[in-house]
Amino acid sequence: MELRLLATFEKVAEVLSFTRAAAELGYAQSSVTSQVKALETALGTELFERLGGRIRLTGAGERLLPYARRMAELAEEARAAVAAGEAAGTITIGTMESLTTYRLPPLLEYVHHRHPAVRLSLRPTLGDATRQALRRGTYDLGFLMEAETEHEGLEAEVLAPEPLVLVAAPGHALAGRTKLASADLAGTALVGTEPGCAYRDLFEAELAGAGAPGPSRPEFLEFGTIEASKRAVASGLGIALLPRITVQEELASGALVALGWEPPFTLFTQLAWRRGKRLPAHVRLFVEQARRLARE
Repeated sequence: MELRLLATFEKVAEVLSFTRAAAELGYAQSSVTSQVKALETALGTELFERLGGRIRLTGAGERLLPYARRMAELAEEARAAVAAGEAAGTITIGTMESLTTYRLPPLLEYVHHRHPAVRLSLRPTLGDATRQALRRGTYDLGFLMEAETEHEGLEAEVLAPEPLVLVAAPGHALAGRTKLASADLAGTALVGTEPGCAYRDLFEAELAGAGAPGPSRPEFLEFGTIEASKRAVASGLGIALLPRITVQEELASGALVALGWEPPFTLFTQLAWRRGKRLPAHVRLFVEQARRLARE
């Protein structure tokens, strides 16, 4: 079995589409199809069932997939081991905007300058999508910001708790209150990131269960980025729960104020990878630096 054929098989198994696999690998679709057929011929069995315009793994394909992943990981580890002692290779990392912008720059800068042969590929995804991509092997590592620290099929290391703060414009009606309960937020306009963001979902569930009259689920004005959300809050469009690190400058300048509401939940920034995955040397280096910077 050639590694090239196994890599093509793994990509097709990941996306369940010959067309999409060809696009992501930079091959012609006919080349992907012929490589999979060559692998099936070598193994003497079909790896995919063709169902009209769709495909799915056969039992043999499902049994082969973890071996294909392990062989790819070993090949990457072997390449790194013979690269004259220099860390080298690509690390595909799932992460979210708040971490990419406000937490990761020192880590990314360190790896870029100290280990130029390590290529970092950051993929913006939220928690559940990141976890799924890690389980499939699409990502090597994933940064999570979650209340839970145990994730099925994953190893996760807690780097630090992530403080949250409820913010408003200085002239907001709640700005002068020293202590707020969740029920006190009923009827207040809310600004939020998209659903699937852990702190947005937990905040929404807390307000829905606060016993206030009105709809069963609070409604949010949704903005695509944290920066857009901060601008909306500063303009008086509502209040928002955000990681404190993302609003430190605005709180210091007075553009935003912290409201007297304490979240009844705690989120933790975590670094995760697929359970049982052999981390190549350059990936282990990245993990170690993430740990070091978290301690500092």
